[in-house]
Amino acid sequence: MSDSATVPGAWSMAWSRPVGRFLNNAVYRTSVTGRSNVPASGPVIFAGNHISFLDGPVMFGASPRPMHILVKKEMFKGFLGRVLRASGQLPVDRAGDRSVLQLSKDMLDAGRCIGILPEGTRGSGTATGISNGVAWLALNSDAVVVPVAILGTRQGGEHLDSIPKPGRKLHVSFGQPLALGRKPGETGRASMDRAATEIRDTLAAHVRNTVRHSGMSLPSADHPHQRPTAVAGPPADHH
Repeated sequence: MSDSATVPGAWSMAWSRPVGRFLNNAVYRTSVTGRSNVPASGPVIFAGNHISFLDGPVMFGASPRPMHILVKKEMFKGFLGRVLRASGQLPVDRAGDRSVLQLSKDMLDAGRCIGILPEGTRGSGTATGISNGVAWLALNSDAVVVPVAILGTRQGGEHLDSIPKPGRKLHVSFGQPLALGRKPGETGRASMDRAATEIRDTLAAHVRNTVRHSGMSLPSADHPHQRPTAVAGPPADHH
């Protein structure tokens, strides 16, 4: 089994969750809403919008449940790579990594939670385009999808690679869970397209509502490298 397909121990998140909370509450001023929308048990796919390097750690620290987050494999180098692996995060090849999706499905089947930023790359965070990987996971597991709006990790004209200064106000909002499944007589491709559309529309609407209610704004896209179908492309379809 390759490194990208190694199952992290459940213990791997025990030490890293306090680190995530420290990041949110000591380094930054993070407000969190909607925690009660997250099911207390059972598999959950957390699908968040993506505007900054910090989105994953901030979502991780704000969540009422631990999760394994899909992180681009380029981040798994040197000291940072060791930290990511030790905290139970999963390296994914953005050119299309089927093994990590199968591993994520196995972990969902075991009742764990997976975090994914399905836009595939940092951008405006409006969630107007997402990868099919999150749809495949939702259709091939019993997990619900919880949309997560993340605001403040990048602002205004800040560069895509910028890291917010300590003390900045951040906001994370967990939306109502979305249950998906295949419909009788529906082909695998039709199911995938429908599920991806439902997840995209649900996440985009949740982000818009969070912007409106929080009074915080999204940054401009700053010419992101659009890869809406690249992150964790679906394994062979289960028709």
